[in-house]
Amino acid sequence: MAACFQQGNNVVNNGDTDSVILFSNSDDHYSHEDQTSTASPSSFNNSPPSDHHEYYHRYKKTNYNLTVTNLSYSTQLPSTSFFHFFSKPKIVPILKSISFTAKSSEIIAIVGPSGTGKSTLLRILSGRVVNHENYTNFDPKSISINDHPTGHSSQLKKICGFVAQEDNLLPLLTVKETLMFSAKFSLKQLSWKERESRVSSLLKDLGLWNVAESFVGDEEHRGISGGERKRVSIGVEMIQDPPILLLDEPTSGLDSTSALQVIELLSIVARTKKLTVVLSIHQPSYRILQYISSYLVLSRGSVVHNGSLESLEETIRSKLGIQIPVQLNALEFAMEIVRTLEDYTCSKESNDINNNHRDHMEVVMWPDREDFGGSYEVHDQNTATYHWFFSNFLFEIMFLCSRFWKIIYRTKQLFLARTMQALVGGFGLGSVYIKMRRDEGGVAERLGLFAFSLSFLLSSTVEALPIFLQERQVLMKESSRGAYRISSYMIANTLVFLPFLFVVAILFAVPLYWIVGLNPSSAAFLFFILVVWLILLMASSLVLFLSAVSPDFISGNSLICTVLGAFFLFSGYFIPKESIPRYWIFMYYVSLYRYPLDSLLANEYWSLSNKCFSWNINDSSTVNGQPKCLLTGNDVLKSRGLEDDPRWINVGIMVGFFVFYRLLGWIILSRRSSKTTL
Repeated sequence: MAACFQQGNNVVNNGDTDSVILFSNSDDHYSHEDQTSTASPSSFNNSPPSDHHEYYHRYKKTNYNLTVTNLSYSTQLPSTSFFHFFSKPKIVPILKSISFTAKSSEIIAIVGPSGTGKSTLLRILSGRVVNHENYTNFDPKSISINDHPTGHSSQLKKICGFVAQEDNLLPLLTVKETLMFSAKFSLKQLSWKERESRVSSLLKDLGLWNVAESFVGDEEHRGISGGERKRVSIGVEMIQDPPILLLDEPTSGLDSTSALQVIELLSIVARTKKLTVVLSIHQPSYRILQYISSYLVLSRGSVVHNGSLESLEETIRSKLGIQIPVQLNALEFAMEIVRTLEDYTCSKESNDINNNHRDHMEVVMWPDREDFGGSYEVHDQNTATYHWFFSNFLFEIMFLCSRFWKIIYRTKQLFLARTMQALVGGFGLGSVYIKMRRDEGGVAERLGLFAFSLSFLLSSTVEALPIFLQERQVLMKESSRGAYRISSYMIANTLVFLPFLFVVAILFAVPLYWIVGLNPSSAAFLFFILVVWLILLMASSLVLFLSAVSPDFISGNSLICTVLGAFFLFSGYFIPKESIPRYWIFMYYVSLYRYPLDSLLANEYWSLSNKCFSWNINDSSTVNGQPKCLLTGNDVLKSRGLEDDPRWINVGIMVGFFVFYRLLGWIILSRRSSKTTL
């Protein structure tokens, strides 16, 4: 029944050129042509018209036609059997013999109910789905650009811009900063002025000129509207001027007016820049239909219609003999029929009709095409020299550092909360332990002060978790598209947080140290600041690592609290090392609390190891005319097993923890980035 919608009126349009050079910056592949939009610009009248000499209006790009021929895709589902380790995973088909052509300067909409494979199809076309290592999901050669089959998904990534359904943007950057950072990462070969010109032109084209200095915003931060945010997401992809633009439900979550503005924008952009636009849409309104050239209607992963709205209407009326209700357009009514068909099992007769009709369509739509014999050249940056690699690496780190600083400064709950928390914590703890004694009671008080300070400093870094989680989505999107390396991100993150956390360490350590009256030695004071700084750095690395493995804030927060609680329990403060069960002793050695706690205690008493803190005044016996000493600094150190000075060894171990958790975070993020489909 579903096959009755299939149309045979789409014939492959051969490419206009016999040479395809992807993302070439040479002007030889462009021709001068004035462009005048015929669409109504009413939705974008808040933006001044682009100057005639701007980049996008000076050149017309070569036509890029995207052809899909009999594309099928399946995925592997794990077995639900109790003996799933011994059973084979189930292969589930998602897409079945998809065929269509998307032409330059036109918009083709992929329509269908939820779960029909619209997003999967777009991710395959954008090169974000690769074949499984154990079986073949799909044939990359079923996708062609200007009649040249793509040999690998990486080629599609180079020429297709992909706008995901979610707007993965940093809310505390302005619209212009967002596009500028995208230009810096994507257009490294251009000068600063050229990138600035490209961004300014794009702001005008997207109708974002009046909100260029406004924050992007999100649910928690006030910013631009949802429609404007979607246009920013489109601009991030258009900044490198891809010939093919794929969008996954760009109108999702928008009101009717904003949705119309987005589709109208895409229609104008497709014509003026000769862009091939393929988008998925759930239920387009009547006003949106006028901007879409053709429709690919899917049902259960199969094509039920491929053609214009008029041909769909003709099929429903003439072939099915069904009258379209006055209150519905042909597409809306077709969607209702598709939903009805999905509730029933297709009969054998319908399957036979579907198969026969599909075979006929393959002959009509995909006749033998002559080989143009053109060159298919893909510029690969991996052939660059070592000098280029090194300078590019520094370039990425520099701009990522700049972006990090902006985010930290504008994130009030991170910047102000961390600095004020450190300052208030230092003065607060100092007022509680003010001018501590130096007798036996003072030893216990100092140990309690150091233990509480450790707990305070390590737990305070949990506030950075939502920042890391928010950045992770943007990081996955940008790194998977080759904007920068994960290693550049990790180094930039480290370089930015080193001085920031050093300031936090000083704000906490200085008032606490002198109000309490710890070891008056200047060397001991500087070492105290160093240890506090390393505590914050270790905690920051731990949070970064755990945020990389956590799916969301609630899980991440629970995981961090559990890990820190376990570290504190096995630090040696509550349970001496000798009393820890043998099967838990490894926790004593990996605890982030143990090494700074021992270092702070050694820093306090090592230079005072021979000083007596308690005298036996009740005993008449004397030593050199003085009462017998009951407690020295050396006795305090021995009680913790610190016969040898552990300070600098522990500093090295703390630095090792800092680097270790960063490396773990880098490995996990790199693995996530290689598998992401954003």
